[in-house]
Amino acid sequence: MESINIIDGRHQELTKNALPDLLKDALSVSFDTSVGHDYINDSDERYEFYHRLEERIPFDLDYMNRVTKGGLPKKSLNIGIASTGVGKSMFMCHHAASILTQGKNVLYITLEMAEERIAERIDANLLNIPIDQIENLSYDQYSTKIDNLAKRNIGKLIIKEYPTGAAHSGHFRALMEELKLKRDFAPDIIFIDYLNICSSARMRGLGGSINTYSLIKSIAEEIRGLAIEFDLPIVTATQSNRDGFGNSDVDLNNTSESFGVPATADFMFALIATEELDNLGQIMIKQLKNRYSDPTKNKRFVVGVDKTKMRFYDAEDSAQTLVNDSGASSPVFDSGSTASRLASERKDFSGVTV
Repeated sequence: MESINIIDGRHQELTKNALPDLLKDALSVSFDTSVGHDYINDSDERYEFYHRLEERIPFDLDYMNRVTKGGLPKKSLNIGIASTGVGKSMFMCHHAASILTQGKNVLYITLEMAEERIAERIDANLLNIPIDQIENLSYDQYSTKIDNLAKRNIGKLIIKEYPTGAAHSGHFRALMEELKLKRDFAPDIIFIDYLNICSSARMRGLGGSINTYSLIKSIAEEIRGLAIEFDLPIVTATQSNRDGFGNSDVDLNNTSESFGVPATADFMFALIATEELDNLGQIMIKQLKNRYSDPTKNKRFVVGVDKTKMRFYDAEDSAQTLVNDSGASSPVFDSGSTASRLASERKDFSGVTV
């Protein structure tokens, strides 16, 4: 109001030169009462945070729960990486089916396979029927199995197909709002099959200065933003590059198109298949990045796989021979200022067991 009086020439003291300072003071007002976390004064709140039980969506695989501290937390982006045909979609379909049996709602977005093909894989998993025999069921047999499944009070599953490369986070956001309005459906978790064939809401195409690194990183950031906006975990996948094809020890350098993907993900793991593992009916999972726990613990482990029924299952303990990297050791500190500080801290905390 003072600015208006100045512009109209009705202010008795200030001139137009005062406008920038007036606007600066006015725009500094914030309705956010928090101005940051005070490390010392807010230690009580921090302690409560450490002991607060975070809601997670668990796996039905023991080692996946171990490495994620009980499952996937909200507001997280979780990415599986594998070569073509190893089992990225099968893993997501299996996990989606296991979450349904927990009574939770699942939104499965596919940009690669048809909606019916995704549903067929989940049918094989939940109905306990080999996928190549589903089409041989009579209508009555199939209906009876679906009815029996519905009586178990499973969650609700919505599968939505988009053309390859034609949908981005804006489309997914609109879909969720439409599902809430028309079907009263709110997912507890979202699966996106898969990240590299989504489009970006911020970057259009590969013309000009836009490269694949920036484009794919932008897609990953937008999808992670979606997880934060809707307060849920998102699971997706990415392809390994040419060097990762057939590699028995995939790492982050094998991420195709953009290293910005692992930079954005909260949890990233590789699905690795070899001829030996195939003969044993197993697949190896290797942690590549983990913001939930120490990725050097249970870094590699194997799970059983039944490709006919699109299922994964826990392998016997005797099969877990690669759970840690060899040669792992305790941290080594130098003999400089860091070592001196740690020595003094040991004195300060003497008698305190951590």
